[in-house]
Amino acid sequence: MRRWLKRVGFALALMFVGLTVYNASWLAAAPQGGVKLVAHRGVYQAYDQSDLGRDDCTATRIEQPVHEFLENTVPSIREAGRTGAVMIEVDIAPTSDGEIVLFHDWAADCRTNASGDTRGFTLAELKQLDAGHGYTADGGKTFPFRGKHIGAIPTLAEGIAAAPRGRFIFNFKSKDAAEADLLAAKLEEAGRRIDYNKDAFYGADAPVRRIKELYPDAWAFSQQGAKQCSKDYALVGWFGVVPDSCRASGTIFVALDYQWVMPGWPNRMIQRMQDAGVEIIMLGPVGSDKAPRGIDLPEQLGDVPSTFNGWLWVDDMYAVGPALRPDFNTRTELEEEQLAQALERRRQARD
Repeated sequence: MRRWLKRVGFALALMFVGLTVYNASWLAAAPQGGVKLVAHRGVYQAYDQSDLGRDDCTATRIEQPVHEFLENTVPSIREAGRTGAVMIEVDIAPTSDGEIVLFHDWAADCRTNASGDTRGFTLAELKQLDAGHGYTADGGKTFPFRGKHIGAIPTLAEGIAAAPRGRFIFNFKSKDAAEADLLAAKLEEAGRRIDYNKDAFYGADAPVRRIKELYPDAWAFSQQGAKQCSKDYALVGWFGVVPDSCRASGTIFVALDYQWVMPGWPNRMIQRMQDAGVEIIMLGPVGSDKAPRGIDLPEQLGDVPSTFNGWLWVDDMYAVGPALRPDFNTRTELEEEQLAQALERRRQARD
């Protein structure tokens, strides 16, 4: 019995060593190119994400502002491109009269001076709203953006025009497949060529499936599909297998604090995913609610492998972009000081 156990132990140890060598990153060729930043919602007001419910109003949880940019607006998109974003994530919302605007929330109540379902407004009605009405950093004592962003909710065409040479990733907020048809029609009206501009799409399964039918060669994925790919690869990647879920999704998530569970990370895994046509998106640390986040502190860039050439999801482009590319930094000394203080408050709140 002891002899048999020794043989089993030796076989397992040998297999462990073999798999370790097989997945050794340093034995794989170094990937070509560098990291590419995705600016989540463009440049926007950072907010407290602790104990955040799905329908909580984030505009009432913002940190003390250090800049004037609001998510999904034309200035926000321009600033994201200026600070180094290769791709800019925007949220699409159909209007009641068949147009598309860039707006995150299902309801207008949180951010604007109106109430009701965003999809129940006409474009003209949305253009009359104050997009900065509801933002507050002190529990409603002051509203620093109130009255400054009237008419700032942009149409899809206006958002695209703000970064004509940039790449966009369009987020479907609903599960309605018909929104993919409307988006495709509006992109065509705007003269946007998905094959040339290499834009991407993500969201719920139904609109993603439909947009893939309309743009078979476009990068389109669901969050659930990318998460499933991550889970499956963490299990079977040790054997050099790229799971079917990854090939179906075309996308895999790698959280900053879970890099260690990915077989062959980084170089070997990057090589495998490139061969399989799968895009890698690195996210920030997983929150207590297990929801994916982007990175929002400059020092988190130090946790990204130097050979990583995929996509890095950024929640605070204003802080992170110039940290990666100092030549993009045009902030004044006062603005730098204000930002440094804001980031330190953010760190302390998480400790």
